[in-house]
Amino acid sequence: MLSLYNTLAREKQVFTPIHDGKVDMYVCGMTVYDYCHLGHARVMVVFDMVARWLRASGYEVNYVRNITDIDDKIIKRALENGESINALTARFIAAMDEDAAALGVQKPSHEPRATEFVGEMHQLIGKLIENGLAYPAPNGDVYYAVRKFDGYGKLSGKSLEDLRAGERVDVDVNKQDPLDFVLWKAAKADEPQDAKWASPWGEGRPGWHIECSAMSCHHLGSHFDIHGGGADLQFPHHENEIAQSEGASGHAYVNYWMHNGFIRVDNEKMSKSLGNFFTIREVLQKFDAEVVRFFILRAHYRSPLNYSDVHLNDAKNALTRLYTALKSVPPAAVTLDWQQGYAARFKAAMDDDFNTVEAMAVLFELAHEANRQQSAQLSGELKALAAVLGLLERDPQAFLQGGDAGEWTAEKVEAAIAARKAARVAKNWAESDRLRDELAAAGIVIEDGPQGTSWRRQ
Repeated sequence: MLSLYNTLAREKQVFTPIHDGKVDMYVCGMTVYDYCHLGHARVMVVFDMVARWLRASGYEVNYVRNITDIDDKIIKRALENGESINALTARFIAAMDEDAAALGVQKPSHEPRATEFVGEMHQLIGKLIENGLAYPAPNGDVYYAVRKFDGYGKLSGKSLEDLRAGERVDVDVNKQDPLDFVLWKAAKADEPQDAKWASPWGEGRPGWHIECSAMSCHHLGSHFDIHGGGADLQFPHHENEIAQSEGASGHAYVNYWMHNGFIRVDNEKMSKSLGNFFTIREVLQKFDAEVVRFFILRAHYRSPLNYSDVHLNDAKNALTRLYTALKSVPPAAVTLDWQQGYAARFKAAMDDDFNTVEAMAVLFELAHEANRQQSAQLSGELKALAAVLGLLERDPQAFLQGGDAGEWTAEKVEAAIAARKAARVAKNWAESDRLRDELAAAGIVIEDGPQGTSWRRQ
């Protein structure tokens, strides 16, 4: 029975879907004005893992991950670049898709773009005004009246008093209360025309929070099972989503809220100001994409994840051990029995709040036993269980011999190994050792075995 940590309840709870056998899940996606960074990679990989496990557990999963293609940063970047908003966002959506595919992230069931749902946002804002929870301001903006929603703060645990204590000195005179947040932003003269939509309150564009309420409601209804995202979105974004959605519908919005932990770089928060900010593309220039996926999944999704070259190299070595097991003992085709043996232990780990740490431990035990027993059955179980996490789905030799070849192409390596073999046959041990050392210096590991000599890159 699956249990997950519900941020709203602040405890681990048994998961019970609203509709038997079906799961509706919404995850806040990317704002597409730049290349995706490591924090985005974690969100994509974590909730891809969640969707995969739900499907492996027999659920029909309707997974929605949105794209924010209109907001302040997008407008600013488009103006700086001298390009249209559509050209900018189309470019970075394509880049995001490339990054996600490299990381083995499966496409969500739906990937709505905010600009396609402005009409539904108008309807939602109109309903909030009708319900007395929102108001048009003199400057053309429309605001949500936070104090009129009784449940505000229930997700983040922040009280209105705490929020008032943290107020800035400069208060927006258009707001009835400093805590109110914007639902509709009036158009500004210096903004491009493609950032403006007609509305009942004048020309303008939606606020960020209302976008997710409208898109989730369109695809999943006004009450659904799981809402996910990074921990940084818990407040104010997800808190405001609850206020908007429940304020409009009059009933519960989401049953289970999931938040993945932060990315740190060498034990410091990742930020451009610290100079430790990495895009997915920058990381993939140094490390295999499956190594990055493995690195993300070997930590529990709620824990902080500390990025460093040392940790990525350790992940590479660990993944290499698993692929080496598959190469040494070719896997048999197996049907997993979730009630028995390693599969049952893997299932117990994943059903315990998606505990990939323990699930990975099962994979390494399997690899050890498959090698020790030379068991194709156990090797097959290893491959099948890892596939549930989107791992070990490549040809082992392709992984082990992949990576940055430099001048040492596969053909050159094979030629050197053949020359070394000839030297050994001729009992020219000095030449044999020289060739081994030359390969080792190039990061090529030579492994002599009963079936002959194999090689892999370090």
